[in-house]
Amino acid sequence: MDYHKLCEEVLNSDPQIRFTGILNSRGDLSVQKYKNDSTLLSDDEVKMSIHYTFERWNRVQNLEHRLGKEKATITEYENVTLISLLLEGNLLLISTEPEANYQNIIAKTNDIISKQ
Repeated sequence: MDYHKLCEEVLNSDPQIRFTGILNSRGDLSVQKYKNDSTLLSDDEVKMSIHYTFERWNRVQNLEHRLGKEKATITEYENVTLISLLLEGNLLLISTEPEANYQNIIAKTNDIISKQ
């Protein structure tokens, strides 16, 4: 799967999406696409946020045998909504405007993934 193309398509699928990226199984952000140059976090804060996401993902995998595989995680903040979707052993990361309809975004994203 072409992750650069996927991230670009997801980014352009909804005007409320700010960012898309791929977090690999080593905790590295291997692809990242921004809608514009204005981000809420500095480079160091982005790294910290990615680290926290990776740590949460690793911890939840310990319960996978009981709960099943993670499909999506949504974290709502006042200024942004963060979405993580499991994708081929990686995480597809999406950040949106806080008022975005994340259920529609997840549905659109799953549709884009199924066509890859």
